[in-house]
Amino acid sequence: MTISFPHPARSGHLTVADAMDVCAYQIADDSTVDQANDIFRSAHVEYLVVRGHDGRCEGLVTRAGLHPFLTRSWYTDRTAISSTAYQRGPFTWPSMGLRLAAVAMRIKHLAIWPVVDADGYLLGVLTAGRAATLLAAPSA
Repeated sequence: MTISFPHPARSGHLTVADAMDVCAYQIADDSTVDQANDIFRSAHVEYLVVRGHDGRCEGLVTRAGLHPFLTRSWYTDRTAISSTAYQRGPFTWPSMGLRLAAVAMRIKHLAIWPVVDADGYLLGVLTAGRAATLLAAPSA
């Protein structure tokens, strides 16, 4: 399924929905560190969105965040993602102003921020780079 998001016409009234990208890779919170590492290697991605048992967004795990667990190979096949330290909420929502989201990301030192709906289901991700690019674009 292909999801397309609107492209903004003016940078003065941008929202997170104007800048978010589809997140193709997700992992269940009861999956193991080994399983996450396999996805990181095969898909060549730096992060995975973590889903709870109900399908709602629980957070974001990065390759770097799993590094301490990967140094102990006996540990990775038994450790669930939910037992690791990964970025948990709060998350952003599509109607949030892009400038405000960019400031929040800078303050929280976030490179990627999951975008969820009112029920907590993932809609996409906002990257700091995409937000900066759109905010720097001249107004139409």
